[in-house]
Amino acid sequence: MIPLSDPELRRRSFPVVNVCLIALSATVFVYELLLSERDLEIFFYRFAVIPNELAHGAAYTTLSLGRQTFDITTPYSNWITPFAAMFMHGGWLHFLGNMLFLWVFGDNVEDRLGKLPYLLFYLGTGLAATWLQIAAGSRSELPNIGASGAIAGVLGAYLVLFPLSRIRTLVVFGFFVTTTMMPAVLLIGIWIALQFFSGVASLGAQAGGGVAYWAHVGGFGAGLALVALYKLVRRQPLWPRGTSSWR
Repeated sequence: MIPLSDPELRRRSFPVVNVCLIALSATVFVYELLLSERDLEIFFYRFAVIPNELAHGAAYTTLSLGRQTFDITTPYSNWITPFAAMFMHGGWLHFLGNMLFLWVFGDNVEDRLGKLPYLLFYLGTGLAATWLQIAAGSRSELPNIGASGAIAGVLGAYLVLFPLSRIRTLVVFGFFVTTTMMPAVLLIGIWIALQFFSGVASLGAQAGGGVAYWAHVGGFGAGLALVALYKLVRRQPLWPRGTSSWR
């Protein structure tokens, strides 16, 4: 299931922050495309999150590729890498999938929260996602990259803010392809259930590359909790009454 749009919601202002997040991610991705395979690996090791480095203080300063050794010292504090890693992606599918989800769901979350709060929310849920992923595999020496955790936070926020909004969704079953209008609570509910059970299944696996399921779960949980608290503080019902459109 691939979300395409949420046509029933109306924005009150242009989503400047959301567009800038997409543009910055696109700029970094274009830069990655210009690098050789070797230089791209060095780039990831220098600027992305290495769980063992943050969790246990392990120092990663060199990387051996074949007969050559390269400097991979991070030019700034390692504690900045979780933010830098949010704008890196490991390929076209990774990049396009994340940006599609951010485009569909992020604009209305920004519209409801406000521009600066949305930016802080995005970075904060991305940080929460990183730390849950580190907790699930703190000895991993592979770079963790991608905006998926922060975008999962956006999905958590969207679920609290617009659970009844219907999402135009592309559904593919083998050779059968169609589009349907699916309630956000169902689409996002299925998505997070898949992430959680896939994460549980991955706990017994050896450390390696792949999907950071626990980053998705962590970001989603943080986003859901923060926006639920936001609504409670503003004395708004957690479940909307009547239509899901703006009033």
